[in-house]
Amino acid sequence: MNFEERDTYGMYKGHEEDEGPGPRLMGADTLIGNDVYNENEEDLGDIKEIMLDMTTGQVSYAVLSYGGFLGMGERLFAVPWDALKLDTVNKRFVLNIDKERLETAPGFDKDHWPDMADQSWRDQIESFYKTRPPMGQQGRQTHETHQNM
Repeated sequence: MNFEERDTYGMYKGHEEDEGPGPRLMGADTLIGNDVYNENEEDLGDIKEIMLDMTTGQVSYAVLSYGGFLGMGERLFAVPWDALKLDTVNKRFVLNIDKERLETAPGFDKDHWPDMADQSWRDQIESFYKTRPPMGQQGRQTHETHQNM
C-alpha cells in the first residue's frame, strides 16, 4: 500500500503537484508501510515507523523492516531521513544502498530498540549511510582547520 492509498482524510486528492499536501508536505501516518527499493529495483522492505526529534521538530529516521516472514526474523534499521528519496512515480521510497550492504547495517529487533538519542549511536548510523560526518568528526575538522590557519 502506498501513501495515496493510506490517505484516509483525502489530503492528496485533487491537488496539483505544487499545491497543498503532496510530495513536499505529507502526513507521516500515510508513509508508514510504504515500500523501500534501491536503485537496482531490489525490494529492501517497508517503513515501520517514523522517528521525530522532539527538540528540533525534524524527522530523524525512518525505521525500515527487512527480511523475515510474517514478522518473524525481520530486522529493523534506523535509516536517516536524509538517505531516503521519495519516488512519486512508483509511490515508494528509494534508498541508495545494495542489499548486501544493508545486511551489514547496524540493526535491531522489535524487542531491543537502541537509544536513538545516544550521540555515538547516531554517529554510527549517519556514518554508515554517509548522510553527514559524525558530530565528533565535524568538530575535529573545524578545530584542525582553525589550527592550520
